[in-house]
Amino acid sequence: MKKYIFNIILIILWMFIIFHFSSQTGVASKETSNNFIINVINTITSKELSPIEQQKITSTYSKIVRKTAHFTAYFILGFLVFRLYYKIYHLTPKTIIYTIILCLIYACSDECHQLFISGRSGELLDVLIDTCGASISTIIFYLLHQKYFNFTNKSVK
Repeated sequence: MKKYIFNIILIILWMFIIFHFSSQTGVASKETSNNFIINVINTITSKELSPIEQQKITSTYSKIVRKTAHFTAYFILGFLVFRLYYKIYHLTPKTIIYTIILCLIYACSDECHQLFISGRSGELLDVLIDTCGASISTIIFYLLHQKYFNFTNKSVK
């Protein structure tokens, strides 16, 4: 059990980060997304945007940024959970199945949690995006491990 503690701690910490962002009110969450967009634009263009330009850009890209954040957060969670299950089950179908199931359950609980936050809602689309992020990272890392790190089936010449 000791060899799994570090991985479990990383998973719990990442879940707390997701929970923290989900705990923001709708206004605070939108402000976080909009600030991110404006900071990226300011960095790329090296110029300050007028409030009208900022509003136009944020209204155009806010939804994309928010959904990408969902995907990315669960992509990372999928990787962390995969690492733990890989250490337990090695490279088996259980590794993929258990990883995706755990991430799906957490995504559902995250959306249910948002039902109780002012200005937020629980959305099935977000659960699907979250699960896609976790599934894709799981499959990518499964294939990478299978190709580069699984030496048990290779013969020595």
